[in-house]
Amino acid sequence: MSTGITTTPVPESDLQTIETLRHAHKQMRSEIGKIIIGQEKVLDELLMAIFCRGHALLVGVPGLAKTLMVSTLAQALDLSFKRIQFTPDLMPTDITGSEVIQDDPVTRQRMFKFLPGPIFANIVLADEINRTPPKTQAALLEAMQERKASIGGTDYPMKSPFFVLATQNPIEQEGTYPLPEAQLDRFLFMINVEYPTDAEEELIMKQGTSDVQPTVTKVLHGDDILRLQQIVRRVPVADHVFHYAKRITRMSRPNTPDAADFVNKWLTWGAGPRASMNLILAAKAHALLNGKHHVSADDVAAVCSPILRHRLILNFAAQSEGISAEDVIRRLLKAVPKNMAA
Repeated sequence: MSTGITTTPVPESDLQTIETLRHAHKQMRSEIGKIIIGQEKVLDELLMAIFCRGHALLVGVPGLAKTLMVSTLAQALDLSFKRIQFTPDLMPTDITGSEVIQDDPVTRQRMFKFLPGPIFANIVLADEINRTPPKTQAALLEAMQERKASIGGTDYPMKSPFFVLATQNPIEQEGTYPLPEAQLDRFLFMINVEYPTDAEEELIMKQGTSDVQPTVTKVLHGDDILRLQQIVRRVPVADHVFHYAKRITRMSRPNTPDAADFVNKWLTWGAGPRASMNLILAAKAHALLNGKHHVSADDVAAVCSPILRHRLILNFAAQSEGISAEDVIRRLLKAVPKNMAA
């Protein structure tokens, strides 16, 4: 079994920055905890997405503080922040901006001037993204993929760092336009936001009905995040960990030689190569946030659910049997040994 490290060990200078990252992680939890009760796992997955230079989609029923969590996270980061409330009548130019004709005060000539939309911010909250039609969704998702917007034949780059953190109501609710699978794939993570525990809900009730308004201190700046993103990509990964992640995604693809029997039975489509890359990248961030300087198979397994749950397309047989994407992911993790070599 090959367990060699495929990249060089983490340099001493990076170790110091990694320690800064872990300290910032604790501070972020503390600061956001002033506003948000519980949801530590959701916060950790949001931070992993940011450190991986990826976008995240938060899914949950209304009233679980998804929007509040993203806005509070933005307060703890020294970055520009814009919120877009998605509605059925929202137009693509309401997101990207548009060109308008203005008179030049000097030459008196009429000329086009670009007025940037809310997408030109470091953190963009796409609130209730599935409340708007596909044409408007596509305008946002194009900017996510290309990190630029084309207006009037001119490309306008996004600010760096740039993240889209979107919220979505379950597709079973009325008045929604579910994102197509190809567009869902552009999100690094799909994060499930669950109901709070009994004790957490009581704290939420007490805090939410109090006249005390906590303030959130900024913890990380833009340059810090860009530097941490680079360090995440330099974290070493052993060959057997690459094989482990590869095996999971290849086994998820129905009607292929590597597909598991239950995959052929329950899935229409499986995870593509982008999922394989994202598993490794997210596992690197997970390792760093948990005090490790290299990636293990356990780190890959820990990020499988948010990476894969929106990339596995269930067929009618799975739906009729009450099988969820989470069920398939659990079966995949049981089927692939963590110490495999190939």
